[in-house]
Amino acid sequence: MKTELQLPTPIEQYLQAINSHDPAALQRCFAQDAVVNDLKHEYHGPTEIRSWADREIFAVNVTLKLRTVREADGQVILTVEVDGSFDRTGLPDPLVMEHSLTYSGSFVTSLCCQFAGD
Repeated sequence: MKTELQLPTPIEQYLQAINSHDPAALQRCFAQDAVVNDLKHEYHGPTEIRSWADREIFAVNVTLKLRTVREADGQVILTVEVDGSFDRTGLPDPLVMEHSLTYSGSFVTSLCCQFAGD
């Protein structure tokens, strides 16, 4: 069942960290054993997630404009419009992605990023 909902605190902090270009704040969002799957590439734990974020988010000034929020299968799914200084060759305009997150307590435990509709 899909429902509209308010963002849980760890997910709100995730968005704020990206949009304020704050790598340390983003690192604090993730649990020690968190996993990120970005377009079918996996990153495990703080070191790999930090390297991924530095390269794919902060080096290219990514910002996320929230379009919708829904919950499905125990995940909070954000549909976001992605902007930044990355190479847009072959990408749709606007670039819309889904970020599917799980969390426990104060931390994001998993993040899966994919093109919206995939």
